[in-house]
Amino acid sequence: MLDDIPDAELDRFAELGIDWVWLLSVWQTGLAGQKISRNNPEWRKEFEETLPDLRDEEDIIGSGFAITAYTVHRELGGDDALARLRARLRQRGLRLMLDFVPNHTGLDHHWVEDHPDYYLPGAELDLARAPQNYTWVKRQRGDLLLAYGRDPYFAGWPDTLQLDYGNPALQEAMIGELLKIAGQCDGVRCDMAMLVLPEVFQRTWGIAAEPFWPKATRRVREQVPDFCFLAEVYWDLEWTLQQQGFDYTYDKRLYDRLREVHARPVREHFHAGLDYQNKLARFLENHDESRAAATFAAPDQHLAAAVLTFLSPGLRFFHQGQFEGRLKRISPHLGRGPDEPVNHDVAQFHARLLGALRRPAVRNGAWRLLECVPAFDSNGSFENFIAFIWQEPDGKRLLVAVNYSAHQSQGYVRLPFADLGGEPWRLADLFSEARYDRDGHDLQSRGLYLDVPPWHCHAFEMSLSSEEPTGASFQK
Repeated sequence: MLDDIPDAELDRFAELGIDWVWLLSVWQTGLAGQKISRNNPEWRKEFEETLPDLRDEEDIIGSGFAITAYTVHRELGGDDALARLRARLRQRGLRLMLDFVPNHTGLDHHWVEDHPDYYLPGAELDLARAPQNYTWVKRQRGDLLLAYGRDPYFAGWPDTLQLDYGNPALQEAMIGELLKIAGQCDGVRCDMAMLVLPEVFQRTWGIAAEPFWPKATRRVREQVPDFCFLAEVYWDLEWTLQQQGFDYTYDKRLYDRLREVHARPVREHFHAGLDYQNKLARFLENHDESRAAATFAAPDQHLAAAVLTFLSPGLRFFHQGQFEGRLKRISPHLGRGPDEPVNHDVAQFHARLLGALRRPAVRNGAWRLLECVPAFDSNGSFENFIAFIWQEPDGKRLLVAVNYSAHQSQGYVRLPFADLGGEPWRLADLFSEARYDRDGHDLQSRGLYLDVPPWHCHAFEMSLSSEEPTGASFQK
């Protein structure tokens, strides 16, 4: 029940500096989807690996993306419970984000009876050619052969039905659902938002469709001007959706490049313009991806990837359990996760990382990627560094440098400032107790010299040595 979420937990979110709380799977789902979840052999195998003590009726609740109505699930307390939770969030300066699933509904959505024209129909030949993408749906007014919801690269999701964006009436109905949702929260995370783009819908289904997102985002903002749209989007369509009204889009490209563990592609990704980067949602895990602590198996590599992800510009997107270093991904079909011990090293690191994110330079400052150059001839290890700086309007600076490689690396970081000479500067690392004094003339002429172990990170708060440094921010 949403009313069972303790105030102390909401207080903790606010104290950590979190701005948004995204609740996954609050909407009503049906028995048809739940039955599919419990009887799909491939899914069951995953559920049993996650929960060795799996209990069907209690644990397999069905996917929260097989939505039957945009009303809060009765087992969570309904719409009234959500309204009470939203009020408690607002008291703490927290905003609420919920899901919108544009591509499909659950099998037993009332539109199947009332508006079958909203769905994509199939023919017997379609079923014979691609049985994984179509199903017969029982109806009081006569059974129908309909398409499963899907993307163009995988088989259909068997607990969903595909909506027909070639039908203007369906588009209008979905805008109506969005308008209703906009009265219950401050923003929506739009599941697989690129699937309803006209070019993608045409490629998937061979059906022409009018653009949906520009008019949908505009109509919602006519009623709620500051409503936030976040798109789950892949296939290099992030910029397209930003231009169609989305405030933020997933940055899967950065995540993939970090997993490949080569510094140059990551650095090249940061060369993009800030008009684009400021609208990217950076993440290291989510409900679809493996846990970061499992994906980046070497602890130092995990922390280096986290620094690059969350100290870069854009929206920083954390997943439940990430701060504690959880290892097992929890399927959205499950209502329970396994008991896992807290990884105290990961938890302590994230406390420091969140402390850095609360710094005014990061929250309100300007970001700039920095150039790294060789420390001496025939040493190409400088290529392993990724460095950038945050600067407040009053001149305070936070310099981030990461050796994103498995090798000790050396190099100079060029600092783009003309005011460093004349006095020594203190560099206080937020991720350790290290403090360094460096000559301003040397910093200005040659840059900051780095000799850094594999996967090692620094976040240096720069201040004149004559000033009292603010030091690191710790949180237990």
